[in-house]
Amino acid sequence: MENLTHNLGDLLNLIKYPLINEKSMNLYGKQQYTFVVDRSLTKTEIKYIIQNIFNVTIVSVNTAVFPRKTKKTIINKGYQKKIGQYSRYKKAFIKLKEGDSINNLFN
Repeated sequence: MENLTHNLGDLLNLIKYPLINEKSMNLYGKQQYTFVVDRSLTKTEIKYIIQNIFNVTIVSVNTAVFPRKTKKTIINKGYQKKIGQYSRYKKAFIKLKEGDSINNLFN
């Protein structure tokens, strides 16, 4: 943990945003939260950052790295095609101790 700075602004830059979709909304009732994080973070670093930002106790951290996907855009009725790529990203599934919650996540 020595390479992480203790400045709250630097820690917030590594946690990009909370993920809000149907699956993650179902997990909120089970004390589990989903975040999109920087790909270079390890589980231990994610646990350290979330505990310091939100003052909660974390039971477990699971991560998943999603592959790059291609996107296609058709312009002018199929005459031009633009092919791009979505970047890779990493999700962190955080399970909190019973009784803890992150209240200000949606504010």
